[in-house]
Amino acid sequence: EGEVSQGGDNGPFLCGKETTYEGGMREPGIAWWPGTIKPGQITHQLGTIMDLFTTSLSLAGIKPPSDRIIDGIDLTPTLIAGNIQDRPVWYYRGDEMMAVRVGAYKAHYWLWTEFKGKKQPETYFSFCQGQLVPNVTVHDQVNHTTDPVVFNINRDPGEKYPLGQHSAEYKAAMKVISPIVAEHKATLIKGEPSLNYCDNAVMNWAPAGCGDLNYCLPIPPSKPKLCYWDH
Repeated sequence: EGEVSQGGDNGPFLCGKETTYEGGMREPGIAWWPGTIKPGQITHQLGTIMDLFTTSLSLAGIKPPSDRIIDGIDLTPTLIAGNIQDRPVWYYRGDEMMAVRVGAYKAHYWLWTEFKGKKQPETYFSFCQGQLVPNVTVHDQVNHTTDPVVFNINRDPGEKYPLGQHSAEYKAAMKVISPIVAEHKATLIKGEPSLNYCDNAVMNWAPAGCGDLNYCLPIPPSKPKLCYWDH
């Protein structure tokens, strides 16, 4: 309530962080390399943070490891020559594929915009403050794995007008997207989470100077466990 004095503006994009809508995922990218990258260029190449690894290896003249699957692509053809590489971009929450972008189209397989605590039901907040798109900004997690909600992101970057599921455009888009998703899920090898563990022992029980205040707390034994996520 009241006037918001801090925070950002996602412009035309829907919702914010914690969601897999464009307002939660899309970021601008800027590359600067005088003498190599021509100034003033704009590209609509889709990129992810995973591409930084592959691109950095390429710039250093190093081949990526061949004993594992590398998810990122080399963006140097885009940065230097302006080439566009077709590639799907996956939107995940944890190990659940929420959406995928293929070309101009983005298909949502799950919709979710609000957090409600299961252990603490009174804990509730929305990641789409002031934004309402019927049947899109939903209160609860909605499973659309059998009937994805599809947007033409080039025409509708704000994800406000889902394609009619009986329209020719929807059917044509899903004809391309469905086999890509099927192959992705069939070949995906899930990794062991390395950042999803909680351990009370790593908390700052005895910070520097606590002895001067006679307020150092005993450090509990280390017992790492998978974190509990309400969502």
